[in-house]
Amino acid sequence: LCIIESILKGQSSITLMSPNYPLGFPEDELMTWQFVVPSNMRASVFFHNYSLSNCERKEERVEYYIPGSPSNPEVFKLSDSQPANIAGSFNLSLQGCDQDAQNPGVLRLLFQVVVQHPQVDENVTHLVDLSKEWNMTVTIHFEGWPGRVPLTSDPMCLVCKDPRSCDRVLTLASGATYKVSFLCKDLSRLRITAEKGISCVDFRWCQRKIYSLSVPKAITQLPIRLHKFIWKLLAPDLLNVEITSPSLKLQQHVPEQRCNTSYSYSIVSATPATELNVGVFCPGGAIEKIQMRNNITIALRTFGKGFLNESNHQDLRMSFVPHIKDECTFTVSPAPAAKVYLQTPNWPYGLPPYISISWYVAVPSKRVARLGFSKDRMGIACETGRAYVNIKEEVPGAEETVRREDELLPKPRDMYHSFWVNVSNCKPVDKTQLTLQFWVTFADKQLDLGVILAVVAGAGVLAAIGVTVCCVKKKKKKKQNPMVGVYNDNVNTQAPRKQGLFHKGRRNNESHVYAVIDDAMVYGHLLKESNGSIAPEVDVYRPFEGPVGSLPPSPPPFSFRKDTKRSSNAEEPPPVTDAEHDAYTFAHQKSEQAEDSGDKDEKNNGDMSVSLLEDKEQEGLAE
Repeated sequence: LCIIESILKGQSSITLMSPNYPLGFPEDELMTWQFVVPSNMRASVFFHNYSLSNCERKEERVEYYIPGSPSNPEVFKLSDSQPANIAGSFNLSLQGCDQDAQNPGVLRLLFQVVVQHPQVDENVTHLVDLSKEWNMTVTIHFEGWPGRVPLTSDPMCLVCKDPRSCDRVLTLASGATYKVSFLCKDLSRLRITAEKGISCVDFRWCQRKIYSLSVPKAITQLPIRLHKFIWKLLAPDLLNVEITSPSLKLQQHVPEQRCNTSYSYSIVSATPATELNVGVFCPGGAIEKIQMRNNITIALRTFGKGFLNESNHQDLRMSFVPHIKDECTFTVSPAPAAKVYLQTPNWPYGLPPYISISWYVAVPSKRVARLGFSKDRMGIACETGRAYVNIKEEVPGAEETVRREDELLPKPRDMYHSFWVNVSNCKPVDKTQLTLQFWVTFADKQLDLGVILAVVAGAGVLAAIGVTVCCVKKKKKKKQNPMVGVYNDNVNTQAPRKQGLFHKGRRNNESHVYAVIDDAMVYGHLLKESNGSIAPEVDVYRPFEGPVGSLPPSPPPFSFRKDTKRSSNAEEPPPVTDAEHDAYTFAHQKSEQAEDSGDKDEKNNGDMSVSLLEDKEQEGLAE
């Protein structure tokens, strides 16, 4: 059709269009533009607008003839990225096709050629390794993209993934490695926006996995400022999302406590029907954990160049947890001397109707928290349902404080244990929605003077009671009656004797059964009434029917028996011999007889015992 020559000297730019633009390019025609560019300059081609016709034969295309290229002519579709960083002069040709007679369509083209000086680091490539990433895209673009369209007079900044494939916007997909270079005099005009999706497919596997929400080093090592990194967290119906920041913790951005860090997180909980802006958070606060229902979008935004230094300390993590009751639950663990401001999500527009939000505030054991609200009332009127504020300490038997939307909010109060704050919304009468803000401060626990006096008084009372009990026990011990023996069939109180003289045990013989009881053997003279008369106690023998062990019972201690003189006319009971080995004869060894114990052993055939009753009777006669 024609050949147009354009001479470009120095750094410049030119915008050209196809014949009849914006009408159609003639059918099956060829048009060529010759660009004369100094050899020390670099040229790049950009297609700003084009349309294609309906071809029956051939194909619409553009062809480049570049001196020194081994593949002349280089053929491109109009939809491809056009060559850039071309050294010196080149030709560009537009080739039409045979169009459909019924529906020919329109072929048209508007393009721009930019000539600029070669960049100092045009041969410097940066390796971007996304081979180990999954479901992620990285876009390098000019500032203001995608909402702003750069002017033709703006300095050109190009991003190249190979020497000839350059554009103002370059998108890299995960699963590959790229060598990126830049044709831009001022790299501060470029930005990076990345997006990563995390979803749960297998419930059993994803509940045990913790995902790191940190920017990969493949992005932070580029000489381009990160503008935004977006995580899209897709939770199934039976699971929810939990976000934690164990070491840095999160601070909620509120008017009284603004974030001044180099980056922040914007968190949005969304469903197909509703969207809840949870808030803006930055590192270095008191919020340790956030649990949310539905799908979550977390957008990290940077401010200034400080993020490159702080990116190594990111600790934001995500996991899938079982279904939670509230729409959102915050776990707050403030520092001992911190003052924390917290506010309801969707600020300042207010909570959507029928939304419930909870905060769990952990109070250290040696600290006391003070809770207060920033206003006196909730400031809404309910059309359907009720709006409530519930406050309760996490301790058994704690009283719960409840306020409705038509009541005054609680005054500042001290909380001695970890506590919950719950806010639930109703459907308001007008467009005014529920917005609520509260604060928490901490102080050392101090005992009240009344409590100290009560403790001291209680200790004194306990001491007095202890002294009284000790005195009463001493008096009772002096006045107590002689001790009474208790039968114990597991204790052997017999003195040692020769083995083998008494083969049968107590259970195997009837040595404990009395054949005859003589009335004269009543030792009534040992007991005296207060008037000096003798009143012997007589009873009828009854056979013993209780449990019988192999050993005899223990008698009362000898020292507690009353020492009385026997009457001279009392009839002596028959002596008890050692040969019979009566099971109810108890003995002890006298101390004064210890020296001649060897003689006694010979006389008693080794039996070292003396009848206690016999010994007592002999002492009485001697007196």
